[in-house]
Amino acid sequence: MPTVVSPRGSLKEPAATHGAALAQLPSEDLTLVDRLRAGDEATFLAIVEKNHWAMIRVAMGYVASEGVAEEVVQDAWVGILQGLEKFEGRCPLRAWMFRILINCAKMRGGREARSVPFSALESESSEGEQWPVETFRPADDPRWPGHWARGPERWTDERLVDAEALFRIRAEIEKLPPNQRQVMTLRDIEDWDSAEVCEALGISEANQRVLLHRARTRVRRALAMWAAEGTP
Repeated sequence: MPTVVSPRGSLKEPAATHGAALAQLPSEDLTLVDRLRAGDEATFLAIVEKNHWAMIRVAMGYVASEGVAEEVVQDAWVGILQGLEKFEGRCPLRAWMFRILINCAKMRGGREARSVPFSALESESSEGEQWPVETFRPADDPRWPGHWARGPERWTDERLVDAEALFRIRAEIEKLPPNQRQVMTLRDIEDWDSAEVCEALGISEANQRVLLHRARTRVRRALAMWAAEGTP
């Protein structure tokens, strides 16, 4: 269980809800918001435990080390608690929490001169990568010229149930460029849907799809090489 700031004194008594936007949240989110505003410490700690490591991985896309990422996550939880009364429900609660996290991480990364703008695809080097021609749509495609021919696919390999293979996958994910690692972490480890990832990270659906496809391709390729090495 991660060490986190105590919510005592930070969670206030319930305030008036924020109209139609809040009312449109999923019932699970509404329940969590109500409990948090009522000062339910057990609910707060459960949310921390559920999201802590995903927040660390996302924060590490903007700062230099896991230790600094831990501090960023602590700052984010303070911001979440302080901003809870103003939460209007215009996006899912979890996406709102991660947007606060990313803002904290960007500010900290900027102070360390190591900020990595999430949308800067130019920062992701593709040097040395060889992509088959059929990977992309033709340049004269009437709708999506030059885009990926197929969207990212779920893992189906039977070997992925093997514990060592899962360890290898996680290790390869940690080697990915920050943008790809963050998207793959939320989609494939935390099982977020694409809309929530886009909302939390502030990227377009097309951008998210490209980053996820690149990440899965790199990890799959590394896993295939590992599997080939172990073939008698």
